[in-house]
Amino acid sequence: MGSSRAKEQRAARARIEEMRRADAARERRNRIITWTCTGVIVAGAIGGGWYFVQDARKKGEAREAVAAAPVKGEKSFRDLGRDHVTTPVEYTMSPAVGGDHNPVWMNCNGDVYDRKIDETNAVHSLEHGAVWVTYNDKAAAKEVSALKERVQRTPYTLMSPYADQSSSITLSAWGRQLVVDSASDPRVQQFFDKYVQGEQTPEPGAACTGGKSA
Repeated sequence: MGSSRAKEQRAARARIEEMRRADAARERRNRIITWTCTGVIVAGAIGGGWYFVQDARKKGEAREAVAAAPVKGEKSFRDLGRDHVTTPVEYTMSPAVGGDHNPVWMNCNGDVYDRKIDETNAVHSLEHGAVWVTYNDKAAAKEVSALKERVQRTPYTLMSPYADQSSSITLSAWGRQLVVDSASDPRVQQFFDKYVQGEQTPEPGAACTGGKSA
């Protein structure tokens, strides 16, 4: 069983790395295009078009700044506890994005739960680098269905209903949270790209299988 779990973890990490390599390749292509265009401009700028070179460089820097910036509208939380506890925890945000939590994580290898899950287990999943998608009864059925499909094909994610949240759809990572009204909001993909096993993860590479399943 241990060997099977290790294989699942390696497979999930491999999928994450494949996603990251694709993102990196796309970024490299964008940079090549940018600098190729810059080179063409330089060739024509010798006679006095240096302004265009500077403009291209600034645009490239602006794109990199956007990639490094927080997702528009997200909230950030700091100084979150990380102790393992077996008692209920009173979190200061809802859904929770960090804090003391149960020693057992919720399975988060693209797992979709149709019923409420224990928040202290879900927080442990966030510590492992998962993104937790939650929704309440205000969310339209088509939006919930679209989000389920996205979660099911993305390692290090999980999804469950959360009746007490104020927004119809919420995305949570360790120390980060974003509310949206639609699954088609481009910020949903931005949040996944940035925070699934992102730099905010306290325990990158830790398991998202072999935990609690219901």
